[in-house]
Amino acid sequence: MNKKICITRAIPDIGITMLRDKGYEVDVAPYIDPPTKEDIIASVKAQPYDAVITLPTDPIDSEVFDAVPTAKIFANYAVGFDNFNSKDAKDRGVTLTNAAGTSSYCVAEHAMALILALSTRLVEGDRFVKEGKYKGWSPSLLIGTDLNGKTVGIVGTGKIGEKVAEMAGHSFGMRVVYYDIVRNPSIEKNSGAEFIPSLEEVLKMSDIVTIHVPLNNATRHLINEDRLKLMKPTALIVNTARGPVIDEVALVKALQNKQIAGAGLDVFEFEPKLSSGLADLTNVILTPHIASARPTARNEMAVAAASNVISFLETGKAINPLL
Repeated sequence: MNKKICITRAIPDIGITMLRDKGYEVDVAPYIDPPTKEDIIASVKAQPYDAVITLPTDPIDSEVFDAVPTAKIFANYAVGFDNFNSKDAKDRGVTLTNAAGTSSYCVAEHAMALILALSTRLVEGDRFVKEGKYKGWSPSLLIGTDLNGKTVGIVGTGKIGEKVAEMAGHSFGMRVVYYDIVRNPSIEKNSGAEFIPSLEEVLKMSDIVTIHVPLNNATRHLINEDRLKLMKPTALIVNTARGPVIDEVALVKALQNKQIAGAGLDVFEFEPKLSSGLADLTNVILTPHIASARPTARNEMAVAAASNVISFLETGKAINPLL
């Protein structure tokens, strides 16, 4: 009997083709917008599926696992995996996987794009011109911030954090410091980054802070009201990781009170909703979770998800198991 695969929303064709080339029967749920958990349960109950490919917006817990007990692998089409309830999966002997390392470069580029846009006041300038306010060159108009010689603090030095360090240090002449729970000799060698064993010290000394940690119990609200108060009033903060790593209500307050100078966010604590007041701030740049939105990364993510499923179904072992 052919193996049956459920995909909770469309992913790039390259991944679907890989599965079908193996002779698997592949069903893709018809949703455009993120489905609810009830929608997902209805999709996975349609057949006795052997595997499920999920998206990072899918809440996957005991109810979903129990709806398709024949599926012993759930492969996330994402590097992040905070949408999985790992304990529920472990209790049921379900293997969870992610698309590790597939979007590192483009997410790092996006983080740098937010840093550049904030420091040059690019979005403010665009709005200023389009609103008809530009009357001619002025020496005091929309003065930005130099990056050369400034200190960037990288919080989390996986592959994305490492690439940001390389870009900031080598291309923009910035001093790179970093905090992580484990020291990373690679980032020190490749970008001259300096390990600081205290997150608080990184926040105090950095002109720009950029977040690159996974979301888990230890990192939820890692950047909170007290830690925001440690930052320089001229500092900028960028988050391309996961929204709840920053206490968004506290961030809005800090920006409103000019405790810090600005923020660039690609992710949000209550995504897709924004905390009250966030969209009204002129010192914030907001993008709709598009840091990995490049054809290369999205195709790589589809290949990784399909490869995990194929490996598991053929050998009993996934390529990137989380459990």
